[in-house]
Amino acid sequence: MDDWMARGALKAVPRERLRGLSVRSDARGWIQTGSHLGALALTTAGLLLARLAPIGAHPGPLLSHPVRVAALVLLFLAQGVLLNCLYAGQHELSHWTVFRTKWLNDRFGELFGFLTLNPFHTDRWAHFAHHRATQDPQRDSELIGMKPFTTLSYVINLIGVDFWRRRILSILRTAAGRGLEADYWLTPEQARFVVREARGTVALWLVILGGSIAARSGLAALLWIGPLLATKVFHQLQNTGEHTGMPNDPDIFVNTRTLTGPAPIRWLMWNMSWHTAHHAFPGVPFHALPALHAAIREGLGRPVIERGYIEAQREIFAWLKGEDARRRAAA
Repeated sequence: MDDWMARGALKAVPRERLRGLSVRSDARGWIQTGSHLGALALTTAGLLLARLAPIGAHPGPLLSHPVRVAALVLLFLAQGVLLNCLYAGQHELSHWTVFRTKWLNDRFGELFGFLTLNPFHTDRWAHFAHHRATQDPQRDSELIGMKPFTTLSYVINLIGVDFWRRRILSILRTAAGRGLEADYWLTPEQARFVVREARGTVALWLVILGGSIAARSGLAALLWIGPLLATKVFHQLQNTGEHTGMPNDPDIFVNTRTLTGPAPIRWLMWNMSWHTAHHAFPGVPFHALPALHAAIREGLGRPVIERGYIEAQREIFAWLKGEDARRRAAA
């Protein structure tokens, strides 16, 4: 794993300290996974109750029509945020750092990957390439094939419209056996698996769609697809805040932002807000990232780049304004 570590990282955090921070825990994994899925179970139950509760002639304030509509909207939004933030868990599961028991990481990762429209093993292999070549336009899996953002294209991506377009088209193309030419990180065997994984994902989509049509049920739209698609912007604050607008420099302490926020946000994001610490030492489990962040700050000898979520977006939009101006001047 040394080739994944940030340049100079071991000067900030010695190996002995790193070994102590790298201990994985099934108990910590179950607490985080169970609390996230438990919250989803509560919002799911709430949506079902709010949808099915009868409206009588005198329903009382708790079941009155405006209250029920407001409850549906709030629960719908909460459901979407919780679903989208499962990707933070999937990300950690892909590193085998949520559970000490390795197979638990894979099984929950596959579940989360399906729920977030992000096939798990496909994402894992692409994500490893992102770690090894962060902010390298030619080798970073998150940058390959991406046109430089304009302010408008960034907004369309931030709110989820372009994100979902690219995600769904990518799965469909892969299921058709196309679009893997640039995925240099895949071995031939992995490439075949990626195609099978995409085909299995599409097949499950069709089963759910067919079952919903046959049952004349909109539950899949209400409880899953609708909230997921509508609330991507919340999770995009994390996704885009990590590296967008940062220099194309191989130094993780230069090209990555740590995002600061309150405890509920850190819980939702599975501590991925401590993103510089994660990139510096990807083998350290999510629950140890706050301590790792503190150790890096103490040993690095210079500040780690830290921004609030909104502050990061302001910085990104200021950078985009400059990029737009440079393009206009060059035209």
